Amino acid sequence: MSARQIADRLGHAFADPKLLRMALTHRSFGLPNNERLEFLGDGILDCVIAAALYHRFPDLPEGDLSRLRANLVRQETLCQLAQGLALGAALALGEGELKSGGAERPSILADALEALLGAIYLDAGFDAAAAAVLRLYAPLLDALQPGKVRKDPKTGLQECLQGRKKPLPRYVLLETRGAAHEQSFVVACELDDPPLRTVGQGGSRRVAEQDAAAQALQTLLP
Repeated sequence: MSARQIADRLGHAFADPKLLRMALTHRSFGLPNNERLEFLGDGILDCVIAAALYHRFPDLPEGDLSRLRANLVRQETLCQLAQGLALGAALALGEGELKSGGAERPSILADALEALLGAIYLDAGFDAAAAAVLRLYAPLLDALQPGKVRKDPKTGLQECLQGRKKPLPRYVLLETRGAAHEQSFVVACELDDPPLRTVGQGGSRRVAEQDAAAQALQTLLP
């Protein structure tokens, strides 16, 4: 899949091809890269998805809308969408990332997809970026069933403890392993009542925290 084909699948023809190339260039490849575009695209994605949910589900309270949005914009969802676009094949990566499988790393794919949205915004404005988001997310939005959205483990654990009037958990970073471009995080989830300590791992601190929370939740629930 070429960079231009990916842009076509998002429904956008770039007037400035340099923005498209930048969006698909990881920092390991050099400058200019997609880090700033990813920051921009992240904000656009949050805004567009929030507005889409607000209009699609007029009776849902704020908490449910926030949970829906979190599921749609999380790294796992972005990675799946990027894989559907075959985004990894179009990325410009440094030699180290190429050798370590960076083209399939969820964080890199998710960031590149957000960078593409930021690039579309700079190329043609907010409406064009919003149209790309809605086109990309159309199948996911159509399939949403608000009452059946699975809560992430950290939220589930917090609500479980609150329902039992117990203290909230603490998350402690125990270790960071590996080189900067392929780090792995080890995080402990600690509970006071009942006394419990679980340890999770992941490619980001957030993922490691979710892993630890999931283990704690599994222990607490029958």
